[in-house]
Amino acid sequence: MENQYTPPKIWVHDTKGGNKWASINRPVSGSTHDKALPVGDHTLQLYSLGTPNGQKVTILLEELLALGIKEAEYDAYLINIGEGDQFSSGFVGVNPNSKIPALVDRSGKESVNVFESASILVHLAEKFGHFLPNEGTARTQTFNWLFWAQGSAPFLGGGFGHFYAYADEKFEYPINRFAMEAKRQLDVLDKQLATNTYVTGEEYTIADMAIWPWYGNVVLGNLYDAAEFLQVESYTHVMRWAKMLEAREGVQRGRILNRSWGEEWEQVPERHSAKDIDHVLSLKPE
Repeated sequence: MENQYTPPKIWVHDTKGGNKWASINRPVSGSTHDKALPVGDHTLQLYSLGTPNGQKVTILLEELLALGIKEAEYDAYLINIGEGDQFSSGFVGVNPNSKIPALVDRSGKESVNVFESASILVHLAEKFGHFLPNEGTARTQTFNWLFWAQGSAPFLGGGFGHFYAYADEKFEYPINRFAMEAKRQLDVLDKQLATNTYVTGEEYTIADMAIWPWYGNVVLGNLYDAAEFLQVESYTHVMRWAKMLEAREGVQRGRILNRSWGEEWEQVPERHSAKDIDHVLSLKPE
């Protein structure tokens, strides 16, 4: 084959790559610069970005606040991964893996650092006693689908999304490979939702909140502009579920947090009170 890549005997990091996202990946961990994280007045401090992984946590927090749980009040600060904020000494101190989201819970005698979106969801759901069944089959099913999302979404995001939407050049093989897997996952989800209102049954849980930002956004056309390519209308049960969750106030509020792109009414870079979101949503056209 012409232009076939032959791996060298020893891999070397190409620091001259022209892709605009090249700077967010490195072969080593740790901080690149000293910078403390800002700290607000609430016991919960979130450091994140409004990507699908970030949306999971802000949706849960907004759902908890919608239930009237005042203790779920939080400060949310934007971590600009394009500018390398995730490699600051402050952020690495909370999450040594340098990935958003990261949470600091200051409600106890000692602050607790929580990272990985699924871990944060479980931490908050157990802390406040909502959206995660306490025991039995329902709890197991919630964990089944929560971890399904954690294992599957990288193929949708870092796999399909990267090669379809973000790579400098379009290559047939990786796009076909990951499109096939994305469609297989959508089919798995569609069959599960054929007999369930929510992913795990009749109860809205953190599994829905973990899955919707990836798969709901894809079928609604909010991610990668790939709805037609993936023929998402054929996944009728996923589409029904995605629209149902999109209509929830907590989802509408949580999905626009820590964003500095999109329409004006979709951008809430920082959040310190409900008013920060209320103001932005008031700009949304009728």
